[in-house]
Amino acid sequence: MARGSAQELTHTGSRRSGPRRWLRAARWLVSAGIHPRANATTLRVAEDLAKRMDYSTGHVLYCLEGTCARLELSRATVKRHIAVLRELGALVWAVHGTRTNIRRTRGLGGYAGTATVYAAAIPPSYDHAMGHEIVGSGYDARIVVHPSSQSSQSSQGSQSSQQSSQPSASGQIAGAGEPPSLTLVEEKGKAEMTGGLKYTPRLRASRGKTRTSKSPSRSKSQDPAGRDARTARRSPAQVAREILQTRTVRALVNWTQREPLRKLAFSLRAYFDRGLSAHEIAAELIGLCLTWRPSRPAAYIQAHLRREARETVARDSAQAAAGDPRSNAAWQEWLAQASTESPARTDTDRRLARLYSWDQWSEVAEHYAEDPDDALDLYGTRLCVHAVRQAALAER
Repeated sequence: MARGSAQELTHTGSRRSGPRRWLRAARWLVSAGIHPRANATTLRVAEDLAKRMDYSTGHVLYCLEGTCARLELSRATVKRHIAVLRELGALVWAVHGTRTNIRRTRGLGGYAGTATVYAAAIPPSYDHAMGHEIVGSGYDARIVVHPSSQSSQSSQGSQSSQQSSQPSASGQIAGAGEPPSLTLVEEKGKAEMTGGLKYTPRLRASRGKTRTSKSPSRSKSQDPAGRDARTARRSPAQVAREILQTRTVRALVNWTQREPLRKLAFSLRAYFDRGLSAHEIAAELIGLCLTWRPSRPAAYIQAHLRREARETVARDSAQAAAGDPRSNAAWQEWLAQASTESPARTDTDRRLARLYSWDQWSEVAEHYAEDPDDALDLYGTRLCVHAVRQAALAER
């Protein structure tokens, strides 16, 4: 069982995975009886997570309320089965959610907390049972696929097909009527294909038509902050990094998934210029559209950023004219630091929590299911064990 820091992405012994192979491993882990509390409900929760996972990273937003509504389960039940998947080593924390309003720290209106993000993982117990050969360790470990058996089967099939086929006509180019093929090689990590297509369509290559675009030239366009794009050019390496982060943003924010990747990345440049990570940008965008989906996500983001820039300029000028102390940069920096720092927990806090929570079994059990280490530190081992036991009896 994975406990404590072993449930973190940086300390886990499980390897990363995509949703399809991860769901297959989760079904095996539940059916194998490794965890005493894993059952059919655990599989339902895992299937809901797999439907929303990013195929390239295996990351998924926790989305507790949405999961409860889709599966018609209580909050405590969903939290308990998420904890079961973590203890099996099938889920690890990529980002811990907090209730801190990150928009306030940047002087913006509205509320947007940091969302909890989980990463799909396959534990070593599954690989050992399947006889997989693993290279590396931890989250970055990879499975090694040997194509010897597949190549032998393909060679036998090709020999039988050659014996049963008619000889080709004289002067015919060998392999001209065969479909393009790919050559399988030994892989470590992601699948690698060599060989590629064996021909180039001459008709398409010889076309002399030039594609015309009705959209205005990018050099004449402006970025969301109102500056000329020519003054904010990106290097190819920077564009590649931003597209990679945009892929994660698009996987986390459902209303942006209809937009092409490059177009969405261009609309997010103002966020990248602020130094925000992919998960911080996703938190910003989730707070923009809670009850509806824009038909043109990139245009909506750019319009919001332009409006935000105008409001910031107007507010700063008004505060400066009125002599507002909030216009002072040092004061703003102190406010941002004070809002992000959380006070350290004291023994008095622990005593009060244990005093007022002695009969709140469901609340203590939910806290333990969501963050066991924090619950044990706050309430103590005896109170947590008793609360979990009472919550289990109440559900029966």
